[in-house]
Amino acid sequence: MKPVPDQYQKTVLKNGLRVVSEKMPSVRSISLGIWVDVGSRCEAPHEAGASHFIEHMLFKGTRRRTARKIASEIESIGGVLNAFTSREQTCYVVRVMDEHLEIAIDVLADMLSNATLTPSNLKREKQVICEEIKETIDNPSEHIHDLFAEAFWGNHPLGRPIMGSMQTITEMPRKTVTNYINRHYRAGSIVVAASGSISHRKLVRLAREKFVFPTGTSETPSTSPSTDHTRLIIKPDDNQQTHVCLGFPGINYTSDEKMAAMLLSTHLGGGMSSVLFQKVREQKGLAYAVYTFLDFYRDKGIFGAYAATDGTHLRQAVDIILVEIERLKKKKLASNVLDQTKNQLKGNIMLGMESTMARMNRLGRYELMYGQFHQLSKVLREIDRVTPTDVLTLTNQIVDRSRMAAAVLGPAERDDIAHVF
Repeated sequence: MKPVPDQYQKTVLKNGLRVVSEKMPSVRSISLGIWVDVGSRCEAPHEAGASHFIEHMLFKGTRRRTARKIASEIESIGGVLNAFTSREQTCYVVRVMDEHLEIAIDVLADMLSNATLTPSNLKREKQVICEEIKETIDNPSEHIHDLFAEAFWGNHPLGRPIMGSMQTITEMPRKTVTNYINRHYRAGSIVVAASGSISHRKLVRLAREKFVFPTGTSETPSTSPSTDHTRLIIKPDDNQQTHVCLGFPGINYTSDEKMAAMLLSTHLGGGMSSVLFQKVREQKGLAYAVYTFLDFYRDKGIFGAYAATDGTHLRQAVDIILVEIERLKKKKLASNVLDQTKNQLKGNIMLGMESTMARMNRLGRYELMYGQFHQLSKVLREIDRVTPTDVLTLTNQIVDRSRMAAAVLGPAERDDIAHVF
């Protein structure tokens, strides 16, 4: 499997703003992201939801553009404008044809530097976010992950919903919003990342001309808490299904064991051929959706599993999941099985790299987390170097029932899951 050659460049401006790009000669489009090193884990209790709220507010008008003008200026050239907030980053994204790069940067720079944050827009957007929170709560396959984060991280900011609560959003004054921006939207903590039909020299010139941020870096988020005890949250409701997440303390984003963790997760719950899909869904018919997941943060992480099943099948489904996870603590994966899993993971990564958006996301995250870029060929070599012993060692390191957390949403009895602790 031969990777496409990387054409990566990086420039650091005098104010600390980092500009990274990756040229893809075969495309005409550009995906551009402004990555801010701030997310919900940076928020004090009274600021819960501020990162996501600000992401919304920067679309609502500047001194030069109304909210409608911001949207129409990108959409009128066939582009797409969006943003997202995670627990550790906020990213503002635009995808346009290469001849429209200057327009895209001008719009993004205007949004990030000149947002007016008027009282009327703040009030209106608070209502919008409250509706978004209600929508998430009404979607159990999403809400269960917020409950699991609470179970796993407790009162730490990582344990709170990214959107905050309706109370914190409704009560948040404008001053809190502006103070938060001033503390975190600083040049040394922002990355301009672009992938596609991009001229790095032009990107640097436009970034230097258009983006105006205070010098310095954002505040360091609090250290993640200890996860050395079991935690369980059960939230009954009248849904037709019971949703469950369970997980263990994992590894951080820059860990040398990251590829072993990704192979472990892929083998257990990374597709229709995975162990859990075959055991829980195909052989037993207990669930429609079942998968494993990895959350990588700066200092810690999570290795977890999710399933949605009838409440009467919860105990059986959870027992199967844990039996299959525990099995990998006792017996190495066969070499041919690991090789197949490696091919699956490498193929998924390679297919993703055909997308300018996926490459841009990779650029931004690597720069914020590592401070440098990892060539795709290096990543593939790291996957190939993982041995069955590596996977066995990692599984024994992270899978510890005495440190497990779980959350259940829907019809369930405590005994259906409490017995596993």
